[in-house]
Amino acid sequence: MTNTKDSRAKRNVAVLVCAQALLGSQMPMIFVVAGLAGQSLASNICFATLPISLIVLGSMLAATPVSAIMQRFGRRAGFFVGATGGAVGGIVGAYGLYLGSFPIFLAGSFLTGIYMSAQGFYRFAAADTASDEFRPKAISYVMAGGLVSAVIGPQVVKLTADAYVIPFLGTYLAVIAVNVVGSLLFLFIDIPKPPVPELDAPKGRSRMELLKTPRIAVAVICATVSYALMNLVMTSTPLAVVGCGLSGDLLPGTDMSGLSATEQRSTFINLASNVVTAHVLAMFAPSFFTGHLINRFGVEKIVGLGIAILGAAGIVALSGVSLSNFFIALVLLGLGWNFGFIGATTMLSGAHLPHERGRMQGLNDLLVFGGVTVASLASGGLMNCSGGNPADGWAAVNIAMVPFLVLAGGSLIWLMLRPKDAIA
Repeated sequence: MTNTKDSRAKRNVAVLVCAQALLGSQMPMIFVVAGLAGQSLASNICFATLPISLIVLGSMLAATPVSAIMQRFGRRAGFFVGATGGAVGGIVGAYGLYLGSFPIFLAGSFLTGIYMSAQGFYRFAAADTASDEFRPKAISYVMAGGLVSAVIGPQVVKLTADAYVIPFLGTYLAVIAVNVVGSLLFLFIDIPKPPVPELDAPKGRSRMELLKTPRIAVAVICATVSYALMNLVMTSTPLAVVGCGLSGDLLPGTDMSGLSATEQRSTFINLASNVVTAHVLAMFAPSFFTGHLINRFGVEKIVGLGIAILGAAGIVALSGVSLSNFFIALVLLGLGWNFGFIGATTMLSGAHLPHERGRMQGLNDLLVFGGVTVASLASGGLMNCSGGNPADGWAAVNIAMVPFLVLAGGSLIWLMLRPKDAIA
């Protein structure tokens, strides 16, 4: 039976679900347009996805400071810092587009990473006031808020991408508004500040001792691989859809001769938005029952299922570049991320003590987003600079998944084969 203190946890979950839905919508918005904007601003198309890489790099570097702020001043303060970073990033990004300056646009992307880092702590905040039984469900419900963001974000892109003479400027103005309005939600969150430790209080394990704990190590590896591979493929998706569309591979036999080049490009941007919408829906839709599956079958099995589905996504992507291939592959990619990442988060949340929370969660997100940064940097190079056409680049992106899937799957099997008393 759910603990009575879960009444507070449920209130916090409701606030965090709304934040995930509204504030979280800026991430699919930016992921749809940032690579395309970078492609038009960069002097070398191999750097087209550098704006997305800078977002992830900013998130990685912000993870430890944001976690420290939350540990000292509480979750609310950290979430306000995140929304402020998102708003300032939107302002600088819009200014970069207005000037046609790639470096300024990159600076805005870097600042947006502060928001992305704070959003990553929504899932941990959901667990703060939850009982052991409610914890995996709380994490899942908060992640499920992304369902709404999956609809809002790409639809806003369709309305705003060409709202001004400067492409995508309207989208970045919308990002600013989302952060300003969405930040008000955190006035209603009710998570106590962590108590100030007494001088004689236990200090907990060091970062290295934490990482040497088998369960923590595997949780970090699986979370990193799940998130990094999702980012690797999703970052390239708009470029691949538009590129394969303009080259005639996406919709073979379709006569678009009556459309201008601008109209054709706009058509494929809308298709890319639809693919990303399907992907983000698949990322968050299972969250309504992921927690129940973890409670019933065990977290290791759910993480393993996620790794397997990510592999299936790569197989579908490699089998062709038609529109249906993109939809199916990206839906599987979202499902795999959901099981792999939520499962790994649940595994991690039960493997450290409360006074180790700030240290471990900051370290986890530093490592996770470090891996995601590398993946997003590699994504643009693989997509635009591997082979002579978009289809070859898309194949290179998906082949790159293989060694990391082997790493995550192997580490999980190793953990499951270890004696139970040797895991903790």
